[in-house]
Amino acid sequence: MALDIHHPDVIATVRRALEEDIGAGDITTNLTVPADRQAQGAYFAREPMTVAGVELLHSIYAERGPVSSIEILIPSGGKAQPGDCLARVAGPARVLLTCERVSLNFMQRLSGVATLATQFAAQTEGTRCRVLDTRKTTPGLRVLEKMAAACGGVKNHRMGLYDAILIKNNHISACGGVRAALAAVSNQTIPVEIEVRTLEELDDALDCGAKRLLLDNLTPDEAHQWIARIAGRATTELSGGITLDTARAYAQAGADYLSAGAITHSACAVDINFRLTLA
Repeated sequence: MALDIHHPDVIATVRRALEEDIGAGDITTNLTVPADRQAQGAYFAREPMTVAGVELLHSIYAERGPVSSIEILIPSGGKAQPGDCLARVAGPARVLLTCERVSLNFMQRLSGVATLATQFAAQTEGTRCRVLDTRKTTPGLRVLEKMAAACGGVKNHRMGLYDAILIKNNHISACGGVRAALAAVSNQTIPVEIEVRTLEELDDALDCGAKRLLLDNLTPDEAHQWIARIAGRATTELSGGITLDTARAYAQAGADYLSAGAITHSACAVDINFRLTLA
């Protein structure tokens, strides 16, 4: 899967990142590098990773260029090993140096998300369960981080508060119970999911015809028991502190989905190196 570099949020994010870093100008580069000097640059993986964000080079250099060429060698969703070249760029040395840090920041962060997503997805292989990401994203980077998660092989959950109904425990408390909450959204046509915290709430939700249930903070054994009780009457999602070490046990409990906020909020940037040579 490639990133949608034409998405309005992506374009705006790239522009903000460049403005944040460059400001009134790259003082060091402009003082030390002749304006007419041409160069080539290459991005290399320095650890195993699932690549994401490399297509943003087109957007980044378009804002600061022009450059003479950009070559994507391993696109988003591809796998890289240490020493693999992800992309090459050629053009004015000043442009390549000025864009170096912003391009690396995006590629390292997004590839980190994609790599962790790949690791989570691998834990559910051979089961019926799919992994979902969450809204626990870096403010301002949600669209990019969710694209990166999808590049890593997980399924995007709702993008925000506007595209699906997810009734959580605090909504239930504020509304007055599971039955009241489900009655309040009974005429909606967009997807509805409700969190249940007790077996009583579970039975209430099923009696009301709930079709998607969020089971939070259960152990794998408890999840297995609850899913057996549901007996296929609703789609199930498990969440709450699910880690790489526990993901497979949760997947084997029989859930349709498990969600892991760690994919976006705890992903570590991967190591990518930029090497510049004179043309």
